[in-house]
Amino acid sequence: MKKEKYLELRNGLYTEAENLINEGKIEEGQAKMQEITDLDNKFEKEAKAMANLAALKDNTKVTVAGGSPVNSNGSLGSFGNVENEDLTNTIEYRKAFMNYVVNGTPIDSKFTNSNENTKTTDVGKLIPETVLSKIIEKMESTGMILPLVTRTSYKGGVAIPTSRVKPVATWVAEGSGSDKQKKTIGSITFGAYKLRCAISNSLEVETMALPVFEVAFINNVVEAMTKALEQAIISGTGTNQPKGILKETVAEGQNIDIAKADKPKLEQLENAEAALPLAYETGAVWLMTKKTFMAYASLKDSVGQPIGRVNYGISGKQERMLLGRPVICNDYMSNYVDAPGEDTIVAALFNMADYVLNTNLNMTIKRYEDNDTDDMVTKAIMLADGKVVDKGSLVTITKKNV
Repeated sequence: MKKEKYLELRNGLYTEAENLINEGKIEEGQAKMQEITDLDNKFEKEAKAMANLAALKDNTKVTVAGGSPVNSNGSLGSFGNVENEDLTNTIEYRKAFMNYVVNGTPIDSKFTNSNENTKTTDVGKLIPETVLSKIIEKMESTGMILPLVTRTSYKGGVAIPTSRVKPVATWVAEGSGSDKQKKTIGSITFGAYKLRCAISNSLEVETMALPVFEVAFINNVVEAMTKALEQAIISGTGTNQPKGILKETVAEGQNIDIAKADKPKLEQLENAEAALPLAYETGAVWLMTKKTFMAYASLKDSVGQPIGRVNYGISGKQERMLLGRPVICNDYMSNYVDAPGEDTIVAALFNMADYVLNTNLNMTIKRYEDNDTDDMVTKAIMLADGKVVDKGSLVTITKKNV
């Protein structure tokens, strides 16, 4: 069985099990979890058999029952890189990983790379690939903001070329040439900021089946990481964390100021729409809190129709609109208040695809003792950075404090 097919089947069974448990159908959910375990065992046996077959063909190493490799002449050898790709997918590693998270049991050295040049304080345990793929998949479909941004996985510290070009077609006379359009090339460098989240104590239960542990682990990590990443995308400072959209300096003429005493008005939104360059019209959405949206949504246009709409799709998920443009509500901006203590951005227009979130698509787990509380702390760690790569679509509405 190909690994891609295995992951596809496993993710499908996982989703079915999760839905059944959420619906209160515990026995049916447990049956699905058993199917996941059976699938894992089948894939692991096939993977080991294929690795051993490949080793025989190359006259190199064969894995014996004890987990140690043996050379063709019968002498014991050491693990190479043949099985590194699928090592974390094995039941043995996944159970070892669960015991590490739950009980703090050290993971066997055969699962680690002793040749890595790394500081002791930086060493973490790799999350099994099957679990990590589900975390990434769920993060990309969770929340209102994360699914909309552009995601990359460049190496931190490397300057990545960016280009900004808006081609323009021109009419020319017969036999004449057209002006050559040059592409402006710039670059952007992503850092590698560390994002950590504490794992819930609900996972620290000694009697826990592997599928149940993985479901709980995925839900814990997805919820915490998604919130932290979305907050950084909107309002991150850029210091030891990604730089948020609202921290970007807008282009000239693309900020709308509102006097301190002003109430929400249709004119404010119309001025913001007018400030948005036509070239960036497509794809731009409103960003604001739910409270700010409700303040604007009650306003009416010149014919007495509300400018805000709330639609309900097939799934019942709310879709908010202002002046015919989608609204992405979030909790990471300030509400529209009558007298802010400082200049505050209360709404913005932006094409979310112009924000790039760069991650290493990998996560590790660290478990250590807190010297202040004497408690054992378990944290998931990932590296990420993010920046606005084209601020042409950014228009802000700022409530002044004077």
